[in-house]
Amino acid sequence: MPYQQANIMQNERLAPTRGVERINLSRFRCYEIFSVSLDTRPVILTGPNGAGKTNLLESLSFLIPGRGLRRARLSEVKHQGSTNPWVISIQLRDEKEKVHIGTGLDPESPETERRLTKINGEKVKSQSVLTKWVSVLWLTPQMDRIFLEGSQGRRQFLDRLVYGFDPNHAQRLNRYEQVLKERNLLLRQGCYDPRWLAGLEEILVSEGIALTIARKEIVSQLSSILKSKEGSFPQAELSLEGTTETLLDGRSLLDIEEEMRQLLHASREQDRLTGRTSLGPHRSDLLVVHPEKNQPAALCSTGEQKALLISIVMASAHLLSVRTGTIPLLLLDEVVAHLDETRRSALFDELLKLKIQAWLTGTDVSLFEELQGGAQFLSLKEARLGSKT
Repeated sequence: MPYQQANIMQNERLAPTRGVERINLSRFRCYEIFSVSLDTRPVILTGPNGAGKTNLLESLSFLIPGRGLRRARLSEVKHQGSTNPWVISIQLRDEKEKVHIGTGLDPESPETERRLTKINGEKVKSQSVLTKWVSVLWLTPQMDRIFLEGSQGRRQFLDRLVYGFDPNHAQRLNRYEQVLKERNLLLRQGCYDPRWLAGLEEILVSEGIALTIARKEIVSQLSSILKSKEGSFPQAELSLEGTTETLLDGRSLLDIEEEMRQLLHASREQDRLTGRTSLGPHRSDLLVVHPEKNQPAALCSTGEQKALLISIVMASAHLLSVRTGTIPLLLLDEVVAHLDETRRSALFDELLKLKIQAWLTGTDVSLFEELQGGAQFLSLKEARLGSKT
């Protein structure tokens, strides 16, 4: 028996016991009504361009806080021509327990761009509760330029990784960003109560330090996994760069808090003129280096950048599969078409070893042939389900 086939059969016996068992979509993107039942093995979605493959992945990305893998306005997600809000209903299996999550644009106030979310039929106050049940990672073609563009995309990428390990990270980040906007507004107005501004800066200090510590912890854990891995994908060296990160090196929290207060106070006039706060974790950057070349990712070839990104995502998926109590999902949109045969086989092998429900899309079903028997195949055409194997 060929090695690859034997390896897949071995991993099939170790198929993941946690994942999506059913999806129901109403008025979501190209899907007016859609429903499919699944088991917890990896899912291969194939079909022509425009069939609805990425839209299906996007629906799964709404299982965590935020605006999904496209970062779309919630009003933009509804089915074209529909006047009713969109709804996603997903049944998850967590070991022997089943969890039902429903989310969609709030039907009572659709103009507010607010999501309504229910878990097991009970309405939740904050989306951050979702992170206690499920973790979702994704890789899309739009992320291919993550190393070439501004630091914001890399911060968002890192924060999504942190969500899976720290359920409170999303809530802290939302609070930090809200207070940041309020501080910037007060400074631009030029007339404010100094005590009020100091109170806002106190929140920025405490929440900013907590955010940075959480990010540094995940970067450290990912770095350990990446260094220990050998194979077809580069190991990737990760680090964080920013004012808060520098202050955290070898100093007490009390000293760090005091210096952050002083820095924010001293920067008020400059921040008033620029209209933005010049220091804090909202200015941090995730630095990635290709170790074999000792070269920043931004200077690597397109193929090398893609390999580095896959390496980081797979390391995070590995962490999720062994260190958290949440249901881990991995969404890989049009990834395999850009890999050579060696790296494609290495990716498939790693996915099966992870015992995680991965979702992969592609137009050419033959590229996934090695996963026959170890995954379930869905064929889509014009937002309708074709064959299922």
